[in-house]
Order: sequence, then C-alpha cells, then structure tokens
Amino acid sequence: MNAETDGRAWYEITRDVLKRHDVSLIVYVPDNVLRPLIAALEADPFFTCFAVTREEEGLGITAGAWMGGTRGILLMQTSGFATLPNVLASLSVPFQIPTLMMVSERGTLGEFNIGQSLVARTMRPVLDALSIEQHTMTRLDEAEFILDRSITQAVATMAPVCFILSPLLTGGKVFAK
Repeated sequence: MNAETDGRAWYEITRDVLKRHDVSLIVYVPDNVLRPLIAALEADPFFTCFAVTREEEGLGITAGAWMGGTRGILLMQTSGFATLPNVLASLSVPFQIPTLMMVSERGTLGEFNIGQSLVARTMRPVLDALSIEQHTMTRLDEAEFILDRSITQAVATMAPVCFILSPLLTGGKVFAK
C-alpha cells in the first residue's frame, strides 16, 4: 500500500521507514516543522529520542552509536546544517559512517530571515562538495521510496545521506503576518 492511498502523513511514513530499517536512535535539535515527527517518534517505545544543543554534538552521538552497533538519525533545520561541514568532512566521510540526516528546509518559499536564505543556498553545494547523497523531498507519494532506498544505500555503501524536507512536503514554518 502506498502513502498516496493509505492516508499517512510524511512524519508517519518517516517513522515507519526508520523503524523498518532499525534506526532506533533519534537525536534532534528542536524545530517546529519537525515537531510532528519528533512527537510520533517519542510516542513509539521502539525509539530512543533526545534533544541536543548543537548539531555537531548530535552527529558525534549518532556516529558513536553506529560504531557501537546502533543506527541513528540526526534531525535539524537548515540553519543548523551550517555548523556541520567540518564534522562531516573529518568524521562521517573519511571514516565511512552512514550518517543519516534529516533537515527541515528553511530559506525558501517566503522566508523572511536572511540567515536562513543564505544557508539554504549553500547547503546543497556543501553536500555536493563532500560527495554526500542528498534528496529534497517534495511529494508525499515519493517519501517512502526515497527514505527506504536511501537508507539501504547509505548502509550498503557506508556513506552519509541527507534528506531535505521541502516546505512543499511539510507545509513549512508558518510565519506571522
């Protein structure tokens, strides 16, 4: 059954795929767009979820978990990604750690914060420069396929992957008028 006909939201699809792939450690920097996903994960006893104060800390935790035999994912928003290039280039990529990252995209589609816009324009080129697989998820009917296949590939190739959640999929941040 696909998401188009089964009525699941993007965050329920994400929860189900993570569970199917035994990704049990959820490390996140709090974010309003990711709130429904975090709530769904925290409600399921399969997952161990906790917030960190910085994205680099979260990436270090998920890398250590991988080395200890536990699969994890780091959840953050676009501006938080800007802190990660050094740790990705010095830990995840050279040591072939299949780092899973999910980024709620800001900086597009009506963004008011120039800082978010600047990071949004540099995130994909940075991922490309580090040869990190990336997928911008825009459609509900593609979400399960992208997540499932990309996690399989990350583990098989021992390489990081970044899922960028477009406001077209999540509804994005609601801005005050």
